[in-house]
Amino acid sequence: MITDLVLVRHGESTANVERERAEAGGSDVIEIGGRDADVPLSGLGRRQAVETGRALSRVFSAGSTTVWSSPYERARRTAEVALAAAGSAAPVRLDERLRDRELGIVDALTRAGVAHRHPQEAERRRLLGKFYYRPPGGESWADVALRLRSLLRDVDHGESPASVVMFTHDAVVTLIRYVCLAMTESEVLDLAAGDPIANASISRLRSASHGPDWTVTVYNDQQHLIVDGDDLRTLHPGEPHVHPA
Repeated sequence: MITDLVLVRHGESTANVERERAEAGGSDVIEIGGRDADVPLSGLGRRQAVETGRALSRVFSAGSTTVWSSPYERARRTAEVALAAAGSAAPVRLDERLRDRELGIVDALTRAGVAHRHPQEAERRRLLGKFYYRPPGGESWADVALRLRSLLRDVDHGESPASVVMFTHDAVVTLIRYVCLAMTESEVLDLAAGDPIANASISRLRSASHGPDWTVTVYNDQQHLIVDGDDLRTLHPGEPHVHPA
């Protein structure tokens, strides 16, 4: 049974940078140059991964720790760089259930792009709210929560009492907290709006070995990214979090 769950959002990616540029410039399309699954880390993202590995070196060195990652390049590479920086040879277990939310027909579009190219979808999202809105060909937050319930069940049943480190994406970190703490739709949307998950941030949940109740001991922490006066912190939140109208 898992008693210590450490969640890490990937470091800054090139798509994070391009999204910010496209949104600021009023563009419809975020030019990522390929599949979302293949988006790499930026140079700053690699530096963030190094510092994250150093911050987690004690966790990685524990004999009972296992490391899991989304198979997407930006998360997998964050895990690899972090482990190398920590001097750990722990294997990384890839699981597609840790991948980022699928956005379907609105993938690689800015907010303006969705409004211009798919106005009916923009209206549907406004009416349904972020948690239950599923873009055609994509997933809602509820869909992501369903696959995470499956993942957490499998990981929990397959491990002895241990620390598990997961490298993943911002919505996934938020939704793992939603699942573990049995939050409501309103609670998780308030959390996402008020404390969006930052790049290379560390969150930590703990559970007593005799029961399923989880407590959050660290959430969205980036202090390890302030190094010798150099501030490596970035946020790059995803789409805005809104309640149903």
